[in-house]
Amino acid sequence: MTSKLPLSFYKQDNVVTIAQQLVGKVLCTQFDGTLTSGVITETEAYCGRGDKACHANDGTRTSRTETMYQDGGIAYIYLCYGIHHLFNVVTNIQDKADAVLVRAIEPLEGQSTMLKRRNSEKVTPSLTAGPGRLTQALGITTDFDATSLTGDTIWIKDRGNSFSSNGLAKTQRVGVDYAGEDAKLPWRFYPRGSEWVSQK
Repeated sequence: MTSKLPLSFYKQDNVVTIAQQLVGKVLCTQFDGTLTSGVITETEAYCGRGDKACHANDGTRTSRTETMYQDGGIAYIYLCYGIHHLFNVVTNIQDKADAVLVRAIEPLEGQSTMLKRRNSEKVTPSLTAGPGRLTQALGITTDFDATSLTGDTIWIKDRGNSFSSNGLAKTQRVGVDYAGEDAKLPWRFYPRGSEWVSQK
């Protein structure tokens, strides 16, 4: 039994808890009638208050981060290094600016489409283990920034998969050394032993 995550899920006030709960959920896209999906295997939490690694930390508002200040339940998609489209889930309520970065998935539906989009020949972790890789495989770009996650373009569903606290590895986030002490927060989560995890 699967069901689309409701808005109430995204409006929870603890972004770290949501980041853990998203591991095992299924990220889906449907563009031009083509469905692709994958199990979320790696996430990172970013808090808009007191987290120097967060784009919107302590009220930082730019044209890029404005999406993060909306009600939870929409996509925040930005361009990294001018190349990679990174997909984030906006959480909490308006003006709180919390988000979860999805860093990796394990492919499910539409694998042939993912291979074509990634110009790959085999379904291996290099196909979708990495935040830029998974968006390319799923067809997600910045054109879909602020898209509702309860619609029929990008959504997340619950297949009943969950992990105990002991079943999830908790580590520092990747590439946030500029955040000083906040870089040490153990806000990156993935299933212990999973090969579908990005390389640092």
